[in-house]
Amino acid sequence: MAKHLVQIIIMGTQVVVKAFTRALRQEIAASQAAAHKTGGGARGTQHVAANYKTGISLEEALQILNVERVDEVEAIERNYKHLMEVNDRSKGGSFYIQSKIVRAKERIDEELKTMKTPPQNSNSRQQNASKKL
Repeated sequence: MAKHLVQIIIMGTQVVVKAFTRALRQEIAASQAAAHKTGGGARGTQHVAANYKTGISLEEALQILNVERVDEVEAIERNYKHLMEVNDRSKGGSFYIQSKIVRAKERIDEELKTMKTPPQNSNSRQQNASKKL
């Protein structure tokens, strides 16, 4: 009887350890995918900072202005102007919606700005600091 009880405990422990290992691997893969999606490193930091500054994610901003990519500057401007005119308060529009449109445009502008300026790595910052001394 004790032999069977020990076997059940060992098998149960093996199942739990395998499940935990599998869950840990999935979590690591999801974390790496999220880091890759945001750009990771300095780009990821800039991306998160822009999200925090404007209070809106890039994906949400693209959806609000009805564009698929950040580099569609003409479509962004056209949709921005159209949405602002349609939601003008004098025409019965909503100030809340207008503010969302403005935040979306600001977020996309921030992304365009970060795309134009290459991120500095820590070595170049240290070299610049040593040159100033």
